[in-house]
Amino acid sequence: MARQKSIIKLQGSIGDISFYKTRYGHLAREKNSIEGSRIATDPAFARTRENMAEFGAVTSAGKLLREALRPMLMQTKRGGLIPRIVKLMASIKNLDTTSRRGERNVGTGIASTGAKALVKGYNFNEQCSLGAVFAKSYTVNKTTGVITLGSVEPATDIVFQPGATHVSLQGGWAKIDFVKNSYELQLSEVVNLGIDEGADVVLTPAAVPAGTGTDVFLLLISFYQEVNEVQYPLRNGEYNVLSVIEVA
Repeated sequence: MARQKSIIKLQGSIGDISFYKTRYGHLAREKNSIEGSRIATDPAFARTRENMAEFGAVTSAGKLLREALRPMLMQTKRGGLIPRIVKLMASIKNLDTTSRRGERNVGTGIASTGAKALVKGYNFNEQCSLGAVFAKSYTVNKTTGVITLGSVEPATDIVFQPGATHVSLQGGWAKIDFVKNSYELQLSEVVNLGIDEGADVVLTPAAVPAGTGTDVFLLLISFYQEVNEVQYPLRNGEYNVLSVIEVA
């Protein structure tokens, strides 16, 4: 893979070189000259087929996670999220110590203690982490899904971004089954506070999510700017935080 540096940026193919645009700039690479039928059948490409199978499973698991959390993810900046999620799922897949090579998967790997440690504390907005924004301890009841933040004073407990006048807090409880490819997400009500408005904050999900799988508990912090008594998302959610605060 090479980076295009000329004034004229190309997209498409010239000879054996493909030109394309990514979030990292305009790139170029040589076309793959190996026929797909050979990769699918030639014993020399056995490792390649195994890697391709596992990569397909990893990307499917990443898509399932994004779909499960879509209502919360829509409120955060998501630039570069897909490759980061794929990387996370690949790390979890590698913790599958029972499946054969080519069959390792996230559904088996997620059961390990190490996998849960990878997911807990994960920040979906790469630019804004929970620890950098919320300076207060909290508790999570893994049986009821209730997130207790206690007495929250936004002016001192939350790092407000320039221009923000209000903040919203919301909890989520997702049950995600990476084996059955199923999920359910239950959200709490939104608690909205002005910068000088303190309150006792307890975020209770609407219900216990049905099904089986991994329990993922999340906290969403969203910033708003009030203009003429109407609150607008601050810079389209660029400073919003969505973080996994517990996994069971």
